[in-house]
Amino acid sequence: MKKFEEKTLRTEKVFEGKIISLQVDDVELPDGNMSKREIVKHPGAVAVIAITSEEGILLVEQYSKPLDRSLLEIPAGKIEPNEDPEITAIRELEEETGYTTKGLQYITSFYTSPGFANEIIHIYYADQLQMLENPVNGDEDEFIEIHELSITEAEALIQKKEICDAKTIYALTYLKLIGLDKHA
Repeated sequence: MKKFEEKTLRTEKVFEGKIISLQVDDVELPDGNMSKREIVKHPGAVAVIAITSEEGILLVEQYSKPLDRSLLEIPAGKIEPNEDPEITAIRELEEETGYTTKGLQYITSFYTSPGFANEIIHIYYADQLQMLENPVNGDEDEFIEIHELSITEAEALIQKKEICDAKTIYALTYLKLIGLDKHA
């Protein structure tokens, strides 16, 4: 038994979308009381810390409707059904940046909002980038601009709150930990 486990008594599916689904679970708490849990189900995602030969980091700028603003972030995307996260990482890198790599390295995985969602993001590192001769078409509803920034420039954008998503801030923290920021 898991410590503090909540037993699911009933699940009501509320919404089934292209990216997420929403359900409400009736649960029995460890003390025997009852409660409800609103849960967002997500298939998982990947993100790539893409470092150029000049030791710049590739960021993509795109509009986020939930935040009603454009964001600068590392390339990322949703895992398709039965797709290996490493394949997703290469696909998203190619679609969003026009680069590919043969040197993809797994770094870590983390849950984005475990209080209400099961979304997990797998982070990869790529520093052997090669420009694609024939760029891959991305999603038809994505409009992206690619930016190559030094680590120092990217860190300054965090301070200005122009980079504000967790996966990108994690990526820059990771680069600082491995010492890549010393070369920038």
